[in-house]
Amino acid sequence: MCIATTVFAQEADISIAETTKDFIDASGFALIAQNWKILIMLGLACFLFYLAIVRQYEPLLMLPIAFGMLLTNLPGANMFHQDLWNNFLDPSNPAYHSYGAIMANGGLLDILYIGVKAGVYPCLIFMGVGAMTDFGPLISNPKSLLLGAAAQFGIFGTYLAAVAMGFLPNEAGSIAIIGGADGPTSIFLTSKLAPELLGPIAIAAYSYMALVPVIQPPIMRALTTKKERQIKMSQLRPVSKTEKIIFPIMVTIIVSLTLPDAAALIGCLMLGNLCKECGVVDRLSKTMQNELMNIVVIFLGITVGATATADTFLSIKTIKIMIMGICAFGLASASGVLLAKLMNVFIKDPAKKINPLIGSAGVSAVPMAARVSQLEGQKEDPSNFLLMHAMGPNVAGVIGSAVAAGILLTMLG
Repeated sequence: MCIATTVFAQEADISIAETTKDFIDASGFALIAQNWKILIMLGLACFLFYLAIVRQYEPLLMLPIAFGMLLTNLPGANMFHQDLWNNFLDPSNPAYHSYGAIMANGGLLDILYIGVKAGVYPCLIFMGVGAMTDFGPLISNPKSLLLGAAAQFGIFGTYLAAVAMGFLPNEAGSIAIIGGADGPTSIFLTSKLAPELLGPIAIAAYSYMALVPVIQPPIMRALTTKKERQIKMSQLRPVSKTEKIIFPIMVTIIVSLTLPDAAALIGCLMLGNLCKECGVVDRLSKTMQNELMNIVVIFLGITVGATATADTFLSIKTIKIMIMGICAFGLASASGVLLAKLMNVFIKDPAKKINPLIGSAGVSAVPMAARVSQLEGQKEDPSNFLLMHAMGPNVAGVIGSAVAAGILLTMLG
């Protein structure tokens, strides 16, 4: 009896020890020990939390992105499977090349990521952006459309530079779009051309958008003289409601017929704007601006952050992307300023001269870039008000970045 009791006790001790060992081996702590890169990613996620919460750098998207990065790098959680998406993107694997395989085998973030891969979330965000945008300054001064277009030279210049550095054309296109300073457009294009780069490109795009007040002023001051920065522009003419209603309809028709690949982004942007301007669907307009926008931002942020896994994010390529991204943004800002200076050469009437500072607002960071133009102008002359003039190229940049994405998608998609 004593022997049997002793054997049973020993077996129980062995069973407890094995269970404890199995529990520890299956825990995330043991899995971290197998891949030290995870600790770096968790630290980077916490750094993004700091930027979003303490420094308030694009917090509405930076915080969900950081939390998505945190979730995807928690070992053993199985919320996002990069291998599953790699198989999905490989047409030679017909068993996996469908959303059904993702729904059947994916985790929570895999399923939510379908909205990114299908281009749904960026388009819905564009709808909300359209509902919050006033194209009046652009309609009042159509020349500002040229300044918004000029900023897109930064995108195509960076594309050529990225190809020269050895990036594949589709990767170069995804990196170059960072120059538009338009997060949703960057995500939309990258999800189509180079989804494996989505994490670093999205983080770069939103980081540089948040750093507009830091990056742009030195470029603006370096390219302009004190006299140019003091130029006062005449007041914009009033824009009628009819013009504001016709504008989104005509832009949708013209851009979509010219560049069908840009129709999704432009169409959603202009739908939101039409709902705002027509005045008969206020409920829809307010929903686009608030509830819809907020819900989509949450889903977009955490799923984009989920793509920043340790194996894909921690690489030399990511460092190159961050460097090329800031070069693209700087080149886009400079292009707008230089075109404004060039336009002034052909404008003989001093009263119609363009303050080159508003050219830097041609990037799509609305309304931050326009505010920077205003602040830089007032440093030279406190009585100079450039905000509404800068809003013209600023909202033109939103259209321009979507068109640039359509061109790149047509060329490389």
